[in-house]
Amino acid sequence: MPLRVGFDMDGVLADFAAAYQKVERELFGESDATTPNAPEEDPSSSDERDAAPASDLRDSHRRRRAVWDRIRATPNFWTTLNATEPGAVRHLHAMMTRHQWEVVFITQRPATAGETVQRQTQRWLAQQGFEMPSVLVIAGSRGAAIHSLRLTHHVDDSPQNCVDVKSDSSALPILIVKESGHPTARQARKLGMGVAASLQECFQILESASGRAAESSVLRRLSALINWTDDQRAIR
Repeated sequence: MPLRVGFDMDGVLADFAAAYQKVERELFGESDATTPNAPEEDPSSSDERDAAPASDLRDSHRRRRAVWDRIRATPNFWTTLNATEPGAVRHLHAMMTRHQWEVVFITQRPATAGETVQRQTQRWLAQQGFEMPSVLVIAGSRGAAIHSLRLTHHVDDSPQNCVDVKSDSSALPILIVKESGHPTARQARKLGMGVAASLQECFQILESASGRAAESSVLRRLSALINWTDDQRAIR
């Protein structure tokens, strides 16, 4: 069977952090060191640093809320992001076609002015070179969604999402960590996850898995043929 692969959007394919920082600079003239890396880190749900003074926490919370208010008010904000790696989405489309993968893009982006999150995300992927993208916008557990979709692999930059996938589904999570020697990367490997420092490295992992799946399929067919031949001889 072909691979069935889920891809997270922000931090994996789309550079949300840079877009967030741009909005923050427009509002405050500088970027906060605690800029979130993914849309799930909305100020209404993000964890603050316990060691920070209360006044700093209030200021950080106020800044984040202001940034998110601007993002939500921006028409079709999700179509304006740059790619994390130029050409990677087009390359993914080519590999999907070559290996007959089934690819689903999964996101928890909040709504903004303009089109729906799904439609904005589809437009962005098409602009990047991926024809007819399948986009799923979810609000609950990443692992539960991937289990329902019966995916074989899921690519994400969130360790927590990867843990959810590992716990709630049979899919192999592949964590994107820019530094392969980072403690997060080492811990992910101990938990049996795939780890990649870039999308190109991630594609190599998926391509290798696709090759192993093809070899396994050939062996199963060969075994079935041998068994069928033996059965025919026994009948005779």
